[in-house]
Amino acid sequence: MEEQKEIEQSTQEENTQEKKHKPFKRFFVIGVGIIIACAVLYFVHDALVYQTTDDAYVETTTVQVAPRVSGQITDVYITDNQKVNEGDLVAKIDPADYEVKLAQAQARYERTLLNQKNAKANFKASQSNIDVAKKDLERYQNLFEQGAVSKQTLDAAQAKYDSAQANLTQSEEALLSQGGNKVADADLKEIKALRDKAKLDLDYTNIYAPQSGTVASRRVEKGMYVNVGTPLFVIVPENVWIVANYKENQLRKMKPGQEVSIKIDTYPNKIFKGKVDSIQRASGAKSSLFPPENAVGSFVKIVQRIPVKIVFTEHIDTDKYNIVPGMSVVPKVRVK
Repeated sequence: MEEQKEIEQSTQEENTQEKKHKPFKRFFVIGVGIIIACAVLYFVHDALVYQTTDDAYVETTTVQVAPRVSGQITDVYITDNQKVNEGDLVAKIDPADYEVKLAQAQARYERTLLNQKNAKANFKASQSNIDVAKKDLERYQNLFEQGAVSKQTLDAAQAKYDSAQANLTQSEEALLSQGGNKVADADLKEIKALRDKAKLDLDYTNIYAPQSGTVASRRVEKGMYVNVGTPLFVIVPENVWIVANYKENQLRKMKPGQEVSIKIDTYPNKIFKGKVDSIQRASGAKSSLFPPENAVGSFVKIVQRIPVKIVFTEHIDTDKYNIVPGMSVVPKVRVK
């Protein structure tokens, strides 16, 4: 009997404890259900209001700096990852050869110009001399007819006139050869162009930064010989944007001006603000070097991706956030 009473008592205690735990279990199940429902609603709302992709990266337009003349590098004024401003002198090529070429071109131009001036002066002098000789000849002819001068004096005046005529012809030919006609003028212009080209080449021995930015991929060192077009380094500007490759079925309601939340993998705790700038009017595959040819029997449909340009709408502290081209990004565009 005592054993039976103990069993009944223990059964009653278990039932009492079970009754106490039932409300807790009920609330737990309800709470879990509410959390799941909220999560589902959140993801549904997120899918309807936002479009996101992980196929996105930071992009910019880099500038490759190369010399415009050949020669030996004598000075380099930049280091790796250094910030430069547009117009800063970044490197220098030995100017000695180009200084000599400029001096030669300048001397040739000055000599040709001086010959032209001398030819014009001689031509004017010859014109004056023949005018004087012609008047003297006419006067002596009148005097000879009157018997006032001898035949010898008349012959001397005639010889003087003939000599002046020959000098005029000679100076006229010299003037034509030195710039008195279109051919000679063209020659002078060609010599002047060669002089200007030599001056430009000398100026090109100083290499300047074409725009502001940060130096990257530096390959130039003092003492190396460089040819025209040899890559020296790359300038990466501070102006960057996002290129997001969205699937074609994500662009249904996307348009320029829509707000974008930008999350960069390097700074996961920071959400940057941006907006849709433009949508490319061709898929990434269509814009490639070898676009796909769909008119074949082995065609397989593949969802295409369309590049979308996203720009930042907030000022970015470059000292705190070093956002460089190539970084992975997850943009979220608000389409509703």
